[in-house]
Amino acid sequence: MKLIVLDRDGVINVDSDQFIKSPDEWKPIPGSLEAIARLNESGWRVVVASNQSGVGRGLFDMDTLNAINEKMTKAIAQAGGRLDAIFFCPHPADSTCDCRKPKPGMFLQIAERFNVDMKCVPVVGDSLRDLQAGVAVGCQPYLVLTGKGAKTQADPALPAGTLVFPDLAAVAAQLSA
Repeated sequence: MKLIVLDRDGVINVDSDQFIKSPDEWKPIPGSLEAIARLNESGWRVVVASNQSGVGRGLFDMDTLNAINEKMTKAIAQAGGRLDAIFFCPHPADSTCDCRKPKPGMFLQIAERFNVDMKCVPVVGDSLRDLQAGVAVGCQPYLVLTGKGAKTQADPALPAGTLVFPDLAAVAAQLSA
């Protein structure tokens, strides 16, 4: 099975330092929805793994997060694509949970749900913690320069072997070639 793990904010949709707190604030990055459809057409199962500490901070509730994710999945469907699952960590940054990236808990859940070894599974993110969580379970890190990606690219802690792409569309073009 070909599986790819995407971060949400900064990879699929425009990120905000004030968090995406409502469906109205969720705006896709140009080309990202079509990129997911292209990955699907090439046989990839696409999973999202996203820190959503705004829930734990009380900035929005689970109903709102579900509405944001529903808007995203409908927009992807309109572009001809689909997500196979959405995993998220609702805990605040100071939590001791195992699921908040850079900890690998969500990736271990994905491995269990899909009964797959995460070794070499592409993980696409715009922040260091996205990539570190995937690398901890053997994923291949892909940095996109959208969202916080340009700043992340300059970080000396960037995992060795990270592949860098301008955006998710470029990743999809590479993986579906």
